[in-house]
Amino acid sequence: MSGSSPAARVQQLFEGRRLTPTQRRIAHSMVRRAGDAPFLSSVELAELAGVSQPSVTRFAVALGFDGYPALRKHLREVAPAGPGEGDGEDTYNEYQQAVLGEIENLRHLAELLADPGPVERAGRLLAASRPLLVLGLRAASSQARGFGYFAAKVHPDVRVLDEGGSMLHDRIDAARRAGASALICFALPRHPREVVDALAHARDQGLAVVSVADSAFAPVAAHSDLLIPAAVGTGLAFDTACAPMLLGRVLLEAMCDDLPDAQARLEEFDARAAARGLFVE
Repeated sequence: MSGSSPAARVQQLFEGRRLTPTQRRIAHSMVRRAGDAPFLSSVELAELAGVSQPSVTRFAVALGFDGYPALRKHLREVAPAGPGEGDGEDTYNEYQQAVLGEIENLRHLAELLADPGPVERAGRLLAASRPLLVLGLRAASSQARGFGYFAAKVHPDVRVLDEGGSMLHDRIDAARRAGASALICFALPRHPREVVDALAHARDQGLAVVSVADSAFAPVAAHSDLLIPAAVGTGLAFDTACAPMLLGRVLLEAMCDDLPDAQARLEEFDARAAARGLFVE
């Protein structure tokens, strides 16, 4: 995005910040009205975002300012456009900014994968585990189910753990008794305490833990034998997880490379699918 536009400069205030959904509404309103933002009172900004005035004050404090007046003073310095300015053709809207943010996350992931060593090590651990546990709760449950769906096409025994509760440890114990040696965890914000507790229990039971998390400093790091980070997008009210999803597919590829019968299993599945007419060509 254009680094000279007011919207881009306002957007930079929020990049990498962990904001609540309410705070993101405020941030989005400020980006949409970047030219006006330095001149809005806290009450006016609250009305614009559809939140309470105290929420605007807490938002300013969350960004590291003493209060909203200090934030507004900063905005006048970094985005000094007058009212109505900054809405030209070089300004991306919030949806475009979210997409561009995800593209940047994917670039960072590509740079990380220049060293294939961690992914290859993870692939070996996952391929060797019988059964293979795949853990992901709440926001990460879709990541776990997606990984488990494709992994089951090439791995003989995949068990997806996408629901918490008192039986989570029991299912880990059962898998360990059945011969499991590794667990892959998808950990995305906000991080459920149950996930951290489950990983601690898994390691206590002797399982190797591979984690895909939004940061190398995520809460699951202390309970992971191997953590590979993939940033989530924070430009919308709810996180977007393109990079973690792609990293999951990369790990699947690495696992397939260590499963000697992976290709045969895929061909067998395709043959059965064709015989049953599962898919419309």
